[in-house]
Formats: sequence, structure tokens, C-alpha cells
Amino acid sequence: MSVDTAPGGPAPGPAPAKLAQLSMRRILPPVVTGQEIVLLAVIVVLWVLLGVFTPAFLTPGSIGPLLVQVAPIALVGVGMTFVIITAGIDVSVAAMIMVSAVVTARMMVSLDIPAPLAVLVAIAIGLALGALNGLLIAYGRVHPIIITFGTANVFQWLGLRVFDSSTVNGIPGTLDFLGRGSGGSTLGVPHSFAIAVVAVAAAWWFLRYAKAGRSLYAIGGNANAARLAGIKVQPRLVWVYAITGALAGLAACIMIATGTSSLDQSVGSGKELQVIAAVVIGGTSILGGRGSVVGTLLGAILVQTVVSGVTQLGWPTQLGFLFVGIFIVIAVGTDLIRERARRRA
Repeated sequence: MSVDTAPGGPAPGPAPAKLAQLSMRRILPPVVTGQEIVLLAVIVVLWVLLGVFTPAFLTPGSIGPLLVQVAPIALVGVGMTFVIITAGIDVSVAAMIMVSAVVTARMMVSLDIPAPLAVLVAIAIGLALGALNGLLIAYGRVHPIIITFGTANVFQWLGLRVFDSSTVNGIPGTLDFLGRGSGGSTLGVPHSFAIAVVAVAAAWWFLRYAKAGRSLYAIGGNANAARLAGIKVQPRLVWVYAITGALAGLAACIMIATGTSSLDQSVGSGKELQVIAAVVIGGTSILGGRGSVVGTLLGAILVQTVVSGVTQLGWPTQLGFLFVGIFIVIAVGTDLIRERARRRA
């Protein structure tokens, strides 16, 4: 049996471009994962059931506000997906929303700043707070949950100081284009939800096709190996947390717009748990190295559907926490089983 070889040497292997394409396929998740299909099916079933038992659920007057409530969870969830893919976590997002919201609201009341400046102020505050988290985590070499738990308390103290033990009253309707009213939607689609979808699409492209985005999976898979491969781990961790903070600032604008003319100290409360739940339920591995922002968007819709559905059915609100908790346990358990199977393979 003979083997054909190229003149002067062995047969050439696959072209470098082909090797790079094969390598990318091994690292990246498929365009649509099985978990995303399951999530979409669960959401459809829930919406049909809620439509049967509460006919008002499948009306524009119910779906629109639901999507508005999904928007801040999905927006912050995009940043949180980046963070968790790098094997980190950020439990200070609710406190960042609080600080961004109260400072922006006070400036809107006292200085009557226009909408673009209000949005920029909120994003800048969130960006600064997130960058602080990133610097401490990347160069302090302390586990992210410890750093962000500490800064969450510091940020909350800062927010309460700005509140000065009183609510912010008389907030003008500058940000109504992000709210629930008629000015907050176009053709029935809330502007805030459209912004969240655009952010998810951009993040999906970034994670899949940008070199910097793909490097986040490598950092989460093995930070030391990523460092040896030439990836600048620390700078990437800083901007990952900074982006999360910036998106928390944008979410703060939506929460101001969807509230009344007053803002109290409870703004953002509990949002970190809803965001982490959406990311984990969406299929991002809590161990790092795998994740999808499309799954996060579906997870955010599922979490808000459960919370809104329990309210519309007239059930005790605690059941919403129970159902979301069950979804989280199932998602994490499935992830751990997959990880063990992958290691045995």
C-alpha cells in the first residue's frame, strides 16, 4: 500500500485558517444551544398557561410592562454574563444601580439636565464603580465575591448618604422615553426592551467573533493557561467589570423612568439576585468558561414571567422566589452534571 506525499516532504496539513476555524468551534457554544431551546419552550408554555388562567396576561397592556421590567435585568445580565464567563461574579450591581439612580435623579431635580446628559451621568457613575471592582479583583488577586460583597456595602452606604434619609421628589419626566407610558414605546415595543435586545445582539457578536470576546472564555476556562497564551488577563477583567457597572448605570435610568416622580432607598434592591438567576438559568456556567447572552435574555424573560405570573394569579409573592429558586437549582445541577461528564470524556 502506498501513500501519496507531496514532492519534497510529507502531505501538507490543514491550512492555518482551517485550524483556527476548528479551534473556534471547540471553544464557542453552538449558535443556538439546547438549553436555549428548552428555555424558549418553557416560556411559551408558561405564557400559554398564564393566558388561559388570566386572559389579561396576553394583552399589550400586560406584555409591554413585562418587557419593560425585563430590560434592566437583561442589560445588567449582559455584563454579568461576561463576568461569570471569566469565572467571576458581581454581587454589587444592585448597589451600583442605587448610587447611579440617586445621583442622576438629584441632578435631574436640581439642575434640570437633559435626557442625554442624565443617561451619560448614570453610565459614567456605574462605569467608575465597576472599574473599581475590576481593579481590586484583577490586581488584588482576591476572589470576586469577597471584593464585590465588600464594595456592595460601600456603594450602598454612599447611596444612602446621597439620599440623606429622604426620598428624591419632583423628578421630571426627562427619561419618559424609557418608561412604561405611551412615549416609552414605538409600535408597541418598549424602547428599554429594544435597547436591551440591541445590547444582547452586540454582546453575542462580540463573544463569538471578536478576539477579545473569545478570550473571556479562555480566561474562565483556565486563567493561568490564558496568561501563558499571551492573553492580558488583568486588563480584560477590569473592563469586564467596568462594562457591567456601565450597564447597571443604564439600568438605573430605566428604573427612574419606570417609577413615579419620587425615588426612595429601595431602588435596585434585590436586582443582583434576579440578574444572577437570569444568567445561570440562561445556561452560563457558574464555574466559568461557558455562557451565552441569548440564554441570559431568555432567562431574564423567564424570571420576570414567573414573578409577574404569580402576582397576576393572586398567589403569595413568596411563591415567585420559590419557583425561581427551583429553576436555579435545576440549571446549576445540570451544569455540574455536564461538567463531570466532560471531565470523564
